[in-house]
Amino acid sequence: MWAGISTENWNNYNNNTAHPLVNKAVQNSYSPGSTFKMVTAIAGLQSGAINLNTVINDTGRYTKYRDFQPVCWYYTDYHRGHGRLNVSGAIEKSCNYFFYETADRMGIDTLAKTAKYFGLGSKTGVELPSEANGSVASPETKSQLHSNDPSWYAADTLQAAIGQNDNSFSPVQMARYISMLSNGGNRIEPTIVKTVRKSDGSEVSREEIESFVNQKLGIEEEQVEEMDINQDYLDAVLAGMESVTQDSSGTAYVRFKDFDISVGGKTGSAEAAGDKVNAWFVGFAPFENPEIAIVVIVENGGHGNYTAEVVRDIMEEYFGMNVETIEEDMTAKPYVQIMN
Repeated sequence: MWAGISTENWNNYNNNTAHPLVNKAVQNSYSPGSTFKMVTAIAGLQSGAINLNTVINDTGRYTKYRDFQPVCWYYTDYHRGHGRLNVSGAIEKSCNYFFYETADRMGIDTLAKTAKYFGLGSKTGVELPSEANGSVASPETKSQLHSNDPSWYAADTLQAAIGQNDNSFSPVQMARYISMLSNGGNRIEPTIVKTVRKSDGSEVSREEIESFVNQKLGIEEEQVEEMDINQDYLDAVLAGMESVTQDSSGTAYVRFKDFDISVGGKTGSAEAAGDKVNAWFVGFAPFENPEIAIVVIVENGGHGNYTAEVVRDIMEEYFGMNVETIEEDMTAKPYVQIMN
């Protein structure tokens, strides 16, 4: 007979600063860091702020504004910029400077609208309790969260462009976003319920299931402005994600250089509380005909490159790459069973 756990253990779980009883894939939200840059790229291309031929020269430090001059991570590490990049190259190399300039040209409203189209900052409606809303960085969000200083500044836009500021999303929202990128930009609704059958064998409609779940979980459907995303723009963004894992200068190349299946991906290192940094990797495979999208976040994990190894392990298991060849012995052998 199962007697549960002791009060001492229960209190230890509840008081553990790592919060082991929280379903973090659904109930927590985090700054996405550089994994958000595909949103900025799509927003810039769709709005005309940049095009497929646009080249931006990363000199390392973004000096357009006197009071806020952020630098690209590459400048921090190597004391120089990435140089001239187009949108695919900027994703491959995760160039902050490129996305600062792109966001500055188009403005925060376009960026926020695109993020919301990809389902970021709102509940997915997955059939699990206590799902986090998250938030999309915008003047409206800032006025709600920071009443002491609700004004919107250029610096806010620049930080939002690289997945910081008030951008905060749950891993399941991120998985929906990556799925949409890889499926042609079509909206999807994550679910863990395949079918529900009545006693007479008939199936409950998807609309009935969604209505029941939304009522039980208190989810209100949000009206999201539709977007007809140009496939050429998506292809350019996805090409950058492929280069992340396949090109020697990609930020996750070392993890996938000898992988048997082509992968599109993006690393991310997102500032968290204090001086901590959360590590992200988002990816999908096979690149040519996607079957699976995976999002992994490691709290306080540092660089997203390390997280990519976890994604690789999951993909190996999913695609059966760890299965040894088993040969069945079909030789017939005589057998007699005596019944007493």
